Amino acid sequence: MPRFHCPAPLREGQHLALPAATARHVQVMRLQPGQTLTLFNGEGGEWDATIARMGRSDVDVTIGAHRAVEREAARAVHLALGMPANERMDWLVEKATELGAASLQPLHTAHSVLRLAGERATKKQAHWQAVAIAACEQCGGNRVPTVHAVGDLVRWLGALPAPNAGQPVLRCLLSLTEGTQALASVLAAARPDAPVLFLSGPEGGLSPAEDAQARAAGFVPVTLGPRVLRAETAALTALALATGA
Repeated sequence: MPRFHCPAPLREGQHLALPAATARHVQVMRLQPGQTLTLFNGEGGEWDATIARMGRSDVDVTIGAHRAVEREAARAVHLALGMPANERMDWLVEKATELGAASLQPLHTAHSVLRLAGERATKKQAHWQAVAIAACEQCGGNRVPTVHAVGDLVRWLGALPAPNAGQPVLRCLLSLTEGTQALASVLAAARPDAPVLFLSGPEGGLSPAEDAQARAAGFVPVTLGPRVLRAETAALTALALATGA
């Protein structure tokens, strides 16, 4: 059954005009009155719905039963990463959503290739959020990960709560430097439902100063094994290990 994200309050028996973006998606798929579909609004579970009317630019539906279906990971996994090049970032957001990321924080770092500011950064954030929504529609996720505004790594680290300040989040830095621990061992020692925040660098990794700042902010340097992975591969591998995907 086709699935659509509908960012609106939903309740059984409700007659609803779909938001413009959702209505356009329904029309693109050439669905017709009487056909059924699935809606989710990101607040948990999903609803059956039946198309009641198709206008030229609007779609009305009748909301059916709610199903308390959750397909999320046992632990919330957040991914902060130095942005790779444009197409790779789109791909990374899509795959991270499929693997169950709770949020993504794009960052400028010393070695970042992609640089965004102002209106361009705002548009990219909206684009990546739309990529995450589309990935949820495809993979069955009912919780859309938040794609945060593009930030600067140093400022972002400075804004984090102090390490061990009552924060249960496990902070892991994907690092190729000495003194790393195996990620699998770090995860095995933590509670299975403990949230995880991964920090991953761009192509070329983090600079030595950035690496040191991340460790000072409470990030534990971890390794995924002896092979050198591409930036986007490393981030997704860590995510898959933490979510059990």
